[in-house]
Amino acid sequence: MKYYAPENAAFLLPFQFEPAALTADFEKCLKYDFLQNYVPANYNGKDYILPLRSIDGKLNFPAAAPNQAHRFKNTTALEQCSYFQEVIGTFLCEKEAIRLMSLPPGAVFNTHTDHGCSYEDGVFRIHIPILTNEEVYFILNDQRLIMLPGQAWYTNVSLPHNVANKGSSKRVHLVMDCIRNKWSDDLFRSLGYDFEQEREVEENFSEETLYKMIRELELQDTAAAKTLIEQYKAQLATK
Repeated sequence: MKYYAPENAAFLLPFQFEPAALTADFEKCLKYDFLQNYVPANYNGKDYILPLRSIDGKLNFPAAAPNQAHRFKNTTALEQCSYFQEVIGTFLCEKEAIRLMSLPPGAVFNTHTDHGCSYEDGVFRIHIPILTNEEVYFILNDQRLIMLPGQAWYTNVSLPHNVANKGSSKRVHLVMDCIRNKWSDDLFRSLGYDFEQEREVEENFSEETLYKMIRELELQDTAAAKTLIEQYKAQLATK
């Protein structure tokens, strides 16, 4: 099991997007059918998720499906939203799933973890609030994150997290799963991400474990997997 440094759990990114423009594009998406969450045990509400980038660009496929980056395409909903496209383009990396997530007043998203979705794993999740209120409680690793419209947050959702909308208005986030690369490493480093902790965890891997992980990653044939393969081969060279 990996140890995740507390300071790496979540942080605000240095981007501020225009709430009114985000809302305008969200309203364009209301003509599409929002889907039920694909893990009912976490949240069983209807009209929750609208895929903007999905496997084969399908509007009826809400699942994140990690390690399938080559199959993700923009949906027709995203093609209608020029500002969403501009926001997404700000992040200079490959993306997997991108979607709108809407929680109505009174909704509770139960505590859970999303394995393999931390920066340490090579795939990182970004939340950009579009609509929210003061009574939204996003709890990650026992800490409340107060996310404001137009902000961009990295969240290590491999850690326990839950959401409760106790307000009287809906909460809508634009959520992106991004592939780690040099651009994101430089960005995270500038924000104080603890790469030393990450290296300490990796240095504890045995040669046998490293070879096994490389073999498994080679089967995935994704950009994130190739990056990790290079890192693990570099570690082997020092042993």
